[in-house]
Amino acid sequence: MPLLLDALSRPLRDLRISVTDRCNLRCTYCMPAEVFGPDYAFLPRAELLTFEEIETLARVFVRAGVRKLRLTGGEPLLRRDLPELIARLAGIPEVEDVALTTNGLLLARLAPALRAAGLRRVTVSLDALDSVVFGRMNGLNVLVERVLEGIEAAAQAGLGVKINTVVQRGVNDDQLRALWEYFRDRHVLRFIEFMDVGNHNGWSTEHVVPSGEVLARLGGDFTAADPNYRGEVASRYVDGQGREVGLISSVTAPFCGDCSRARLSAQGVLYTCLFASGGTDLRAPLREGAGEDQLYALLEEVWRGRTDRYSEERTEATPRTKVEMSHIGG
Repeated sequence: MPLLLDALSRPLRDLRISVTDRCNLRCTYCMPAEVFGPDYAFLPRAELLTFEEIETLARVFVRAGVRKLRLTGGEPLLRRDLPELIARLAGIPEVEDVALTTNGLLLARLAPALRAAGLRRVTVSLDALDSVVFGRMNGLNVLVERVLEGIEAAAQAGLGVKINTVVQRGVNDDQLRALWEYFRDRHVLRFIEFMDVGNHNGWSTEHVVPSGEVLARLGGDFTAADPNYRGEVASRYVDGQGREVGLISSVTAPFCGDCSRARLSAQGVLYTCLFASGGTDLRAPLREGAGEDQLYALLEEVWRGRTDRYSEERTEATPRTKVEMSHIGG
């Protein structure tokens, strides 16, 4: 089958699948507690894609060229029986990699089952080592030790581990050096510029710490490393001892030109950009009996018409309502 390219000649290679809109934290840059409080109406179970539906849609995306699948949320480990879904996805012959993004709170209990099901890698979100700073950022005063225990359990289970830190000026930018010194001999650490994802995180350029400044704050002598593949979102650097740090610079150095990602919400809505204001419902035709050929035709139409490049247009973009990150992951 010919390569499926969008209107800017970008292939479809990566699919992020949200399995729930719920989370057991209230991080200020994603699900602030004042918005996502006790009375917030999360999706009822009947509106979530079933595992069978997710597998069917994943096969359609694989047919279009997707080779990497990543499970997200909300917090994906809150979805009951998640190892069953991982086994289904890992069993699709053309899939080269199944990964998961998590806050790590449930990893200590679930890591062995996830690995046995076919999960290969986890990315754990951790924004500070200081428990006061971390507790303030996660919105519920959860202790950092719980996340560190989950990270260790994942490594012990044989999962590859990366750590993601969202950097906000005046909030956790004093944590950068401590995080680097703690993880540099353990796992790959990636620093992410604070982005205007969703509608409730109070984003402004004043809160962005440019990746170049982050690298300078780490100290040491870093050398840029070549990308592992086209479309890799993190710029990779290694120090004199070969220890790697990644910088994700969506604000100061947008990488829209190589973006090969699609996102599927827990309700089955296809989004072609992290900053999208709308998407395409795949659940409705699926539940109405559409087969894989019909679903592929719909996907093909959407992807061939894709022109998204929000991060490149951010300064000139008209303010708009965007999909919440808790619906489509990071």
